[in-house]
Amino acid sequence: MDAVLIMVLSFVGYIAAYQLYGRFIGKKIFNLSNENTTPAVEMQDGVDYVPTKKGIIFGHHFTSIAGTGPIVGPAIGVIWGWVPALIWVLVGNVVMGAVHDFGSLVISLRNQGKSISDVTARYINPRTRTIFFILVLLELWIVIAVFALIIGIIFNFYPQSVFPVWCEIPISIILGYALYKKGAKLGLSTAIAVTVMYITVVLGHFIPLKMPAIGGIPATGVWASILLIYAFIASTLPVTTLLQPRDFINSWQLLIAMALLIIGIFASAFGGALHVVAPAVRMTPEGAPPMWPMLFITIACGAISGFHSLVSSGTSAKQVHYEEDALFVGYGSMITEGFLAVLAIIAVAAGIGIAYQLPDGQVLTGTAAWTHHYTSWAAAAGLASKIGSFVEGAANMISFVGIPKKIGIVIMGVFVASFAGTTLDTATRIQRYVIQELGTTVKAKFLEEKYTATAVAVITAGLLTFATGPDGKGALALWPLFGATNQALAALALLTITMYLKQRGGAKFVVGLIPAVFMIVMTMWGLLENEASFISQGKPLLYIVNAIVILITVWMTLETIVKWFSKDKVTV
Repeated sequence: MDAVLIMVLSFVGYIAAYQLYGRFIGKKIFNLSNENTTPAVEMQDGVDYVPTKKGIIFGHHFTSIAGTGPIVGPAIGVIWGWVPALIWVLVGNVVMGAVHDFGSLVISLRNQGKSISDVTARYINPRTRTIFFILVLLELWIVIAVFALIIGIIFNFYPQSVFPVWCEIPISIILGYALYKKGAKLGLSTAIAVTVMYITVVLGHFIPLKMPAIGGIPATGVWASILLIYAFIASTLPVTTLLQPRDFINSWQLLIAMALLIIGIFASAFGGALHVVAPAVRMTPEGAPPMWPMLFITIACGAISGFHSLVSSGTSAKQVHYEEDALFVGYGSMITEGFLAVLAIIAVAAGIGIAYQLPDGQVLTGTAAWTHHYTSWAAAAGLASKIGSFVEGAANMISFVGIPKKIGIVIMGVFVASFAGTTLDTATRIQRYVIQELGTTVKAKFLEEKYTATAVAVITAGLLTFATGPDGKGALALWPLFGATNQALAALALLTITMYLKQRGGAKFVVGLIPAVFMIVMTMWGLLENEASFISQGKPLLYIVNAIVILITVWMTLETIVKWFSKDKVTV
């Protein structure tokens, strides 16, 4: 019953937060109005700028920001105990993450759909735009390379997921064609598409597809190559061809998966099998960094994540039809992601205790199952461990709904892989936008061209992917930088939001300032912890790049302080 109570109270809390705080900042702080023309309407081109129904754009936005983040972050962060993880996901989400996502979206809507990094020139100064660009390019470079690898690894872990994940592409294209070219009814078309998708999920169980090594390239390298080629194609197509319909299908996949988890939590709890077996607080796990500040770096998606500001001001701002839809899309998506993170916490803090099978066939239950999986930081920190603990715990819970555990594992494997694929698509498209904006800034015409900018994004990610060999794991060399870099991006986006609100007059800026200060402190603390660790481990690449991120964060913070006391006015 403890897991049920956590879930119910969290759900009620998120709904109340949206209705009270979300609507308050939408109406009173940002003054949303449908009388304002959005970039999707003003600059409609049928490719990137496309006015879209808020339900569809919600699906795109949510699946793009989620990825594997709200799963893997809590799955590792719970090593410090389920209570700190839950508090951060609840409080951080409502007053920081949702404000960050929503604010980034609104600012972009009022600046021709430009990225949050580009608009800093207007609200702080042109220098900050340049240094912000550097941080954004670094983050997206790592994201594209790592997610190409992550999906390949998921395919290796769960070969049953390969067939249904790739089947989503033709299903999505057909759905997009039916909706936009033939005027099909949204409800009926969606129902058919989602039904067909779940048929492929069941078929995937019976036809697992294991990628062999090809030409001396391991399976992960082969998958990474295929996925980067796919990312190039997908990110240059009109959003209505693949991106929107695929993300819309994935959003329904999410809702169904969440419904199964909710019903599974009730069923397994009332069946007497579900109990929270993780410790409430665990300050010093073996080999783990200190909980302060690393909890706030480790759990990003679900609480606050800088990548979200890039989605808000990248793809989503170019598709929102009516400005008032921004609250549902920006704030609502983050609230939903927070609830998904809560379900992930329950899966790894309670679900895993129902049954945890060891490689030798032995099955552990209860506290023994959790303790074995989270025996140390090293044991719990790997990708296989993060995803595996969630999939195992989730499949355990939904087995009480009557779905065989083997099918449940396929459902959750497809769910994770699909969301990772959506993040890869969106990150590549956003990197293209950023490169095009950079080309305009530095007056490099060739970078403003869509295919050239996309090629730069994909080729540079490919170089990182294969930097250490044909296994495609090159980006893992920079992955230790991602958490703090991502949160630094969130802090800097919040600074931009704060300055935007300050220039609108009154005390509205407090909504952005408090989260900004908290994130700057936690991020700088985390970056300095990382710097000391990288230096002690003798890893020059990591401590040099990490030092650059520290410099960017300090520099932009100081530039913001100077602007704060400046008498210059900006029309907003």
